[in-house]
Amino acid sequence: MTPFTERVIKIIQSIPSGKVMTYGQIATLAGNSHGARQVVRILHSMSLKYNLPWHRIINAKGEVAIQDSEGAFTQKDFLLSEGIVLSASGKIDLATYRYHPTIDWLLEDP
Repeated sequence: MTPFTERVIKIIQSIPSGKVMTYGQIATLAGNSHGARQVVRILHSMSLKYNLPWHRIINAKGEVAIQDSEGAFTQKDFLLSEGIVLSASGKIDLATYRYHPTIDWLLEDP
């Protein structure tokens, strides 16, 4: 596993209930500001193995990015169950719900 992947997993695992992060935000914190698609790949391939709270990851517009309706419904339902409010158009207020972790713990060796 690459150091980037390890950091992405660590960041995602740190997101508390009731908060969200964006794909790009995670990629940047993990050391690759252009790695948002890599974050998607990691979520897709490793969510079950590492028990990642995949539903707390959204796009930069504050929207659920899952394209299929069942998956999008499931993600929105999980977010609502954690107290995250979605607007009538399905957006999440990033100013209210975005998680901003400190990165000191990320610098520690995995």
